[in-house]
Amino acid sequence: MDNQVVLTAFLLTLFAGLSTGIGSLIALIAKRTNTNFLSFALGLSAGVMIYVSFMEMLPKALEMLSESFGEKTANLYMLLALFGGIAFIALIDFLVPKSSNPHEMHGVEEMKKNKLRLKHTGIITALTIGIHNFPEGIATFMTAINSLEVAIPITVAIAIHNIPEGIAVAVPIYHATGSRKKAFWLSFSSGLAEPVGAIIAYLFLIRFWNPVLDALILAIIAGVMIYISLDELLPSAEKYGKHHLSIIGLVTGMVIMAVSLYLFI
Repeated sequence: MDNQVVLTAFLLTLFAGLSTGIGSLIALIAKRTNTNFLSFALGLSAGVMIYVSFMEMLPKALEMLSESFGEKTANLYMLLALFGGIAFIALIDFLVPKSSNPHEMHGVEEMKKNKLRLKHTGIITALTIGIHNFPEGIATFMTAINSLEVAIPITVAIAIHNIPEGIAVAVPIYHATGSRKKAFWLSFSSGLAEPVGAIIAYLFLIRFWNPVLDALILAIIAGVMIYISLDELLPSAEKYGKHHLSIIGLVTGMVIMAVSLYLFI
């Protein structure tokens, strides 16, 4: 495996994870949350993930599996990997209490709640973000190893979806402690779970790299991204802003992904 490819994949994962710091800055600087922007951005992120999953990653996984197995067996393995990825990320969501889920809607206006409760909420949210972001780090890293042109828009999409998570941590910590510095650094650091996921993927997956594993990982990642889009991004986009803004963002994300993939044909 080319060291330059590995380094690039890790840097993309690091960027995606640490974008929680952008959400933190928004929470600490803005007087009000720009919900229309977040609604559009989350919809766009979902559009990118859904399109690339169905139009690029799953067909590619099926093609690679078909080279090693018969068509029917290849389809079976692809479907098992796809729904396995969905089940994996759904299990993580199931194990995290709804009250601590970092994908629940948060805004700058929430700085007026009870301080003790907010401090507890901020710390728990930071921990649960790590649990949620770990598989996203694996997904970003392994996608970049496989295809850089697909990984870049996915990285941007995940980075966008991490912005509300940064807000979710920074808002309660700032109000509870009165320290912008503590709020920013805790929020910023909570995104480190993604590069940690990349390191784990490198240590335990790269050494077993082969076309079949490559294809199965692509299908699993597609499942993870589809679930994140349908269960987290689109519902959050609806809560943050108007329905049509999130749909416009969704379609825009699909168009951007379609054009970028077309240019690489």
